[in-house]
Amino acid sequence: MLESAITSKGQTTLPKPVREALGVSSGDRVRYVILDDGIRILPLRSLKTLFGALKSHYSGPPATLEDMDRAIAKGACEE
Repeated sequence: MLESAITSKGQTTLPKPVREALGVSSGDRVRYVILDDGIRILPLRSLKTLFGALKSHYSGPPATLEDMDRAIAKGACEE
């Protein structure tokens, strides 16, 4: 079990194993999410670090709106 102290300014230091598990380092930001049964700490990723994360493996021409409409209609008809 890991723990850290809270300073008079309400600050704390995340223990090294927590920083490593979150993949954060000095200067990074985290978000605190308050839940009914506790709190979660999530790393915030800048758009810069996310750039290219959703690269497509598709190398054909871009789909048209008509192509998308046909695919949606086809999917709606399938069981």
